[in-house]
Amino acid sequence: MKYILLLLILTNMFADNILTNYRIHGIADIEKQMDKELAKEEYWNDILKNKDTAFGYIEAYSNILTCDKSKSKLDLYSLDKNKDFKHKKAYDAFTGKNKGDKIKEGDLKTPIGIYQITKKLSKNTKLDSFYGPLAFVTSYPNLYDSYRGRDGDGIWIHGLPTNQSRDDFTRGCIAINNTSIECLDRNIDISKTILIINDTKVKQDVSKKTLAAILAQLYAWRYNWIYDDINGYLSFYSNEFVKDDGMNFKDFKSYKARIFQKNERKSIVFNNINIFPYPNTSNVYQINFKEFYKSDTFKFEGDKTLIVELDKSNKIHILTEK
Repeated sequence: MKYILLLLILTNMFADNILTNYRIHGIADIEKQMDKELAKEEYWNDILKNKDTAFGYIEAYSNILTCDKSKSKLDLYSLDKNKDFKHKKAYDAFTGKNKGDKIKEGDLKTPIGIYQITKKLSKNTKLDSFYGPLAFVTSYPNLYDSYRGRDGDGIWIHGLPTNQSRDDFTRGCIAINNTSIECLDRNIDISKTILIINDTKVKQDVSKKTLAAILAQLYAWRYNWIYDDINGYLSFYSNEFVKDDGMNFKDFKSYKARIFQKNERKSIVFNNINIFPYPNTSNVYQINFKEFYKSDTFKFEGDKTLIVELDKSNKIHILTEK
């Protein structure tokens, strides 16, 4: 509480009004006003002013791997001392035999999308020599893949065979030579690395204005959630929404209405927020963050992902979430 009051005074943000409300109504009223401020684009425009947004808005990752399938390249970008993502390494890469986005298992295509690296495999984990000394397992199919009905699995970044020959393409994975895969291993922490794959160069000119609009709406969505405005909350969802468990928008509305009717006091905190434009789209973005949720009857702490579509006015419409 002392920290909140000090912050308000130091930043000269409506301090007199806040202190008066605190004196009369207590800390809950201050929290509500602060939650409103987080839902304003002006706040986020200031945050983004000197931030590197070449790939999007990024809080949780220190390394970005980009794969341009058209050039058979895997590039590593890492944060420098100025908190900017700088190109660090380039690796020649083999990708799937067939062009385009992966749709189904066995189509010999490398997927287009945004993926986490979930695991490292090596000789110590009995990795087959076909994959070289190391392999990194990706999160394909991701939430957006599943929403669009993509299937298959086992998309890795791996090395080359140590005891046999191979073709100049893969069944969908990204393969780099063994010296390169060992170099990559030395240069990344997989828990802080994101992989972006596209048929062309991965976008590096993300609009700060668009990011500010998305961030403000993310916190407006949160505001409506905290303060039980069911209509405001649902206004951020697309009519084509389908939850990761298959729940459609009609059933989701009924489910949320029952929860909001409880009128419980809630604490909802987001951190490690990341927003990326989705490859091969013009208006779809992936948002992921850590969510800390606590009410009288439920507690959750974990990863949250939203796939949103922007309309012409930069209004977000949530297509799916997990």
